[in-house]
Amino acid sequence: MSDTRFTGQARAMARFMLAGAAAMLLMGPAATPARADLKLCNNTTSRVGVAIGYKNKEGWTTEGWWPADPQKCLTLLKGALISRYYYVYAEDYNKGGSWGGKSMMCIHKKIFTIRGIENCEQRGYLKTGFLEVDTGEQTDWTISLSGEKTTPGTQQ
Repeated sequence: MSDTRFTGQARAMARFMLAGAAAMLLMGPAATPARADLKLCNNTTSRVGVAIGYKNKEGWTTEGWWPADPQKCLTLLKGALISRYYYVYAEDYNKGGSWGGKSMMCIHKKIFTIRGIENCEQRGYLKTGFLEVDTGEQTDWTISLSGEKTTPGTQQ
């Protein structure tokens, strides 16, 4: 008699645990929100400083500097991306040189947030070429920094 009672209890416990596991599987994805950010992975052997540019409903903004350690990724902007195009400029802190492009925007030597991309020098900023990144209107994007610099450093 104790054997059948034990078997009945074991079956009930197994059903309870199976129902709990199924509930956890259903709740798992809902409990973990999807991440949507603009990230940069520094695939170089140098520590770099990163600046970004973007346009939102208030107009053009440039921001910097994010320190990016070698072979590491970091989040530049948190949340779903609101623009198709973002702009990146990076300086190699170890070997000199930079990665940039043809889209001219304003930067500062120290940490900055600058509204507007016109009259950089007259406003006390440096005018610098940023590389255009086409996210294809995705809400999440990772930029990979590697390859040849657009401005060579002193220690290539």
